[in-house]
Amino acid sequence: MNKKITFVLVLALAAFLVMGAASAGFLDFLGGGDNTVKIGYLPSDHDAALFVADQQGLYAKKNISTELVQFNNGGDLMTAMASGEVDVGYVGIAPVLSSVAKGVPVKVISSAQTEGSGIVVTKDSGITSAADLKGKSIATPGEASIQYVLLSYYLKQNGLTTKDLNISAMKVPSMNDALKTKQIDGIITFQPYVSIAANDTNNVVLENSSGILPNHPCCVVVASDDFIKNHENETKDIIAIHENATKFINSNIKSGNSSAVVKLLPKDIVSDADLEALSLQSFPFISGIDDSFKSDVDAFQKLEVEIGILNNTVPQDKLYWTA
Repeated sequence: MNKKITFVLVLALAAFLVMGAASAGFLDFLGGGDNTVKIGYLPSDHDAALFVADQQGLYAKKNISTELVQFNNGGDLMTAMASGEVDVGYVGIAPVLSSVAKGVPVKVISSAQTEGSGIVVTKDSGITSAADLKGKSIATPGEASIQYVLLSYYLKQNGLTTKDLNISAMKVPSMNDALKTKQIDGIITFQPYVSIAANDTNNVVLENSSGILPNHPCCVVVASDDFIKNHENETKDIIAIHENATKFINSNIKSGNSSAVVKLLPKDIVSDADLEALSLQSFPFISGIDDSFKSDVDAFQKLEVEIGILNNTVPQDKLYWTA
């Protein structure tokens, strides 16, 4: 065969293969050739819908390959999203708001849950009221976390500021050990670690976040603008998957079968199945983005501005994406 004809045929075949792969959505998936959606999360049962969906194979049923990537706190997760290392994230609304305000190109695509945090102190600390926190050592997941926002608000409501305490950032799974060894006087953390800490007879819950700020938004599902733009159908599927997993969770909790959900959670979260079941029942799981949720987030933003964490509120058109 003529060499020129052979060369042309090879080029045509290569072009055909490239076009075919592109039409299947492979080459434009996360930098070309890698069709895995990287989903960031925290070691918390706030993200239970993600774990349920993964264990039930809901992503696989939609031909979505996923890689779940754990982060210590929401700030670290949002940093990874800003650099393009993560496509989708289950994360607190506080670090999302701070990131979007700084220009990080991400959007909230669904709510995930509300409340679900708490302040736990040791009985030896002598802390029995907010006023007793002055001068005490309290650990949080970090300044970017929603728990830090809640603590700041709680202190302000009681005539104190974060400067009145010795506040440190700590990995959430390490907090309970720090309480036991009396390295710190208290913690503000998320579930299931509130329930785990409270189960220790030397600890007591000073205040749950439902008491600090009732019905406050907490974790949401976010996706990078780039992922949404290039994979709109997959984004819609991920939203639907989250909604279905949330329905499964709520249905089983309502019917008194929380253990069915517990069985689907990661082992590094479930230290005690009974405690985990109680934790799951202690806060609401939600999905979607409705006007009520947006209103709650707007109120939360205003609170963040009042306590100096945000300079300005983020407009809704820059914060949300809906199918």
